[in-house]
Amino acid sequence: MKFDRKNRTDEELLAIHKELVTPRLIEEKMLILLRQGKISKWFSGIGQEAISVGAALALNQEEYILPMHRNLGVFTTRGVPFQRLFSQFQGKMSGFTKGRDRSFHFGTQDYNIVGMISHLGPQMGIADGIALSHLLRKEEKVSLVFTGDGGTSEGDFHEAVNVASVWKLPVIFVIENNGYGLSTPSREQFNFDSFVVKGPAYGMEAYSVEGNSILEVLNELEPLVEDIRKNPRPIIFEAKTFRMRGHEEASGTKYVPKELMEKWAKKDPVKGFESFLIKEGVCTNDQIAEIRKSIQKEINEAVKGAFAEEAILANVETELADVYFPYEQKIIEPKGKESEKRFVDAISDGLKQSLEKHPELIVMGQDIADYGGVFKITEGFMEQFGKERIRNTPLCEAAIVGTGLGLSIAGMKAVVEMQFADFVTEGFNQIVNNLAKIHYRWGQNADVVVRMPTGAGVGAGPFHSQSNEAWFFHTPGLKIVYPSNPHDAKGLLAAAIEDPNPYLYFEHKALYRSLSGNVPDAYYTTEVGKAVVNREGSDLSIITYGMGVHWANKVADEFDASVEIIDLRTLLPWDKDTVMDSARKTGRVLVLHEDCLTGGIGGEIAAWISEHCFEHLDAPVMREASLDTPVPFAADLERVFLANSRLKEKVESLLAY
Repeated sequence: MKFDRKNRTDEELLAIHKELVTPRLIEEKMLILLRQGKISKWFSGIGQEAISVGAALALNQEEYILPMHRNLGVFTTRGVPFQRLFSQFQGKMSGFTKGRDRSFHFGTQDYNIVGMISHLGPQMGIADGIALSHLLRKEEKVSLVFTGDGGTSEGDFHEAVNVASVWKLPVIFVIENNGYGLSTPSREQFNFDSFVVKGPAYGMEAYSVEGNSILEVLNELEPLVEDIRKNPRPIIFEAKTFRMRGHEEASGTKYVPKELMEKWAKKDPVKGFESFLIKEGVCTNDQIAEIRKSIQKEINEAVKGAFAEEAILANVETELADVYFPYEQKIIEPKGKESEKRFVDAISDGLKQSLEKHPELIVMGQDIADYGGVFKITEGFMEQFGKERIRNTPLCEAAIVGTGLGLSIAGMKAVVEMQFADFVTEGFNQIVNNLAKIHYRWGQNADVVVRMPTGAGVGAGPFHSQSNEAWFFHTPGLKIVYPSNPHDAKGLLAAAIEDPNPYLYFEHKALYRSLSGNVPDAYYTTEVGKAVVNREGSDLSIITYGMGVHWANKVADEFDASVEIIDLRTLLPWDKDTVMDSARKTGRVLVLHEDCLTGGIGGEIAAWISEHCFEHLDAPVMREASLDTPVPFAADLERVFLANSRLKEKVESLLAY
């Protein structure tokens, strides 16, 4: 290995050595604790420390780093207290996740670190969002994100790198090429020798360095970081290295040829740098031993302190409270003049006024800028707010949802438009595993609203008509709103954008231009989590939302019976009190939704009513929903598919029970 000190002083080299040896000594301590059965799992970065430490040293303290399992050196170089780290590893309260997540699955705003999730790739989209915030605010900063050679096989890598290149974001993608993805060798992961070939394909620079030489990492990375701050752009930075332990300790390394282990053992980043320091006369063996001894003492004291902490005692109220960022909605009442607006125009109005109210709100989606979106929700927005805030995106839902989360981490707001709700599958992981869980895991909010044009009845077939709200209803940490009328459409969208928690905002395509109503011209918000009695009645309750409200009213007009209709408006959290009051009042309840019957939201609501209102019921709680098939294209097939084709008969059955 080459060690070129350039103009670094002896003191600077010794400071680098201390940062480099610290994670190694912690690793050695953790392996002892693992053998003693005092910790349950460990992902070792032995052999790769120079990359983590070099990256952390190359960036300023206020610049974000997004590390992975084997980047302990990022945390130590950033100055995270040892005892907090050990408490985190032990699942203690003074760790970063209150025992809710393990090892390096955490972030901390105090040290500008954003931790990974087990899916490896999604953090790259987050890095894009943080870098975008720097670009928009004209800050001379970079973000730096780690991935492994195996992680580059995920679609998240392609999406994030492509977006970064198209938008010229100041982000560095560090690829730790250690030869294996768990036990799968590189030759079975990709068909090239070095990741520098990826750069030209994406229209960006790519560099490759000897990742085991701390000075080579620094000498290459430092000038690049400085240049990117002045001339924003992304780069790929490959660091060739080797993992000397198993993927995690239980995995072992039997799959690695012995000669390969021996080759890389000679390139040990810590031993190699220490030999260089001694050869250069910077220090002696005895001085190195003293440095190690001092750090080991600090580590041992921190371990002792972490083990002395009391185990966490579970508290149900605390666990539930921490699912969402604390937020108490302050309703802005509608005032002043009203005018008749179509459903589509009310949504557009709410989004436009939110952009005016929140200067750091960014709207992203496919074709939303010049074109105004496929449904013209954002028509004219680019002219008013500019392309920086109304951003056309490549076809990459995962990266864009991740970018929204990165903007939130940097203190901004984001609205992401799915061109059709069906396409959310491409961003599913980011929504259910990053947006939804991040506050519960380490206290970071996700100020992102995902707009979801949804629903059938427009002859669009299986991939443009799905009602998929139930996919997310099961996920703690998300909020879901689904307006049925123009007034609520505007107010709920504004409310969702104000709330610093993640939202899915469902808007029915068939209502866009078929439904109009009086809507206040001024900005206002609608209460989230509160259902409304859409129609008073005493004989039967229909609990529904979205298009179901209109189906229910049409059917109710055909009966002499008094039918009450409850419009949920918010699906998560849904309004149990209003539903209970109606069920107890009428004694007969039908839960209606456009989604398929099996596994739909109606099943949960019906079960809850049966459990909590049983003694007040005069009939079993019934459900009506669409068929358990994909949404068909042909008009008559779609008519039979939809729930309203069977609604009258179900109401008759329930009234006659």
